Amino acid sequence: MNTEKAKSEFIIAPLLLEVKAQLHDAISIFSGVDFNIDAERGLNGVCDFIISKNRRQHVLAAPVITIVEAKNDNLRNGVGPCIAEMVAAQTFNLKEGTPIATIYGAVTIGSAWKFLKLEEATVTLDLDEYFINTPQKIMGILMAILA
Repeated sequence: MNTEKAKSEFIIAPLLLEVKAQLHDAISIFSGVDFNIDAERGLNGVCDFIISKNRRQHVLAAPVITIVEAKNDNLRNGVGPCIAEMVAAQTFNLKEGTPIATIYGAVTIGSAWKFLKLEEATVTLDLDEYFINTPQKIMGILMAILA
């Protein structure tokens, strides 16, 4: 698959939907959502995926993890945008009165995944990459984050 849309529809979305099913629909998955939080700080734009710990699919509340599809099949290209989305999620939560101590993010090219964590102003980048040929490992990480 060589287009971002194909990767999104045939690799990423099915994996996220399986995580949702495993969690008995306790989360909502948003794709291609305008996430305009603070334009002055550059925290605006369309997010590839946001996962919210909210059963109501039509309401974006307390995003827990943001997922960025990296451009040009290079995970590094997605790290900066993912951090920006995580800061936007942190800001959104504060504005909504639902602060979350840890915001998680993931960068993917479909076949490979990398995970990040934001606590206050500190970002931690998992040095490991996780590959789609071991989907149970990727799903396990996502489920641990969302449990």
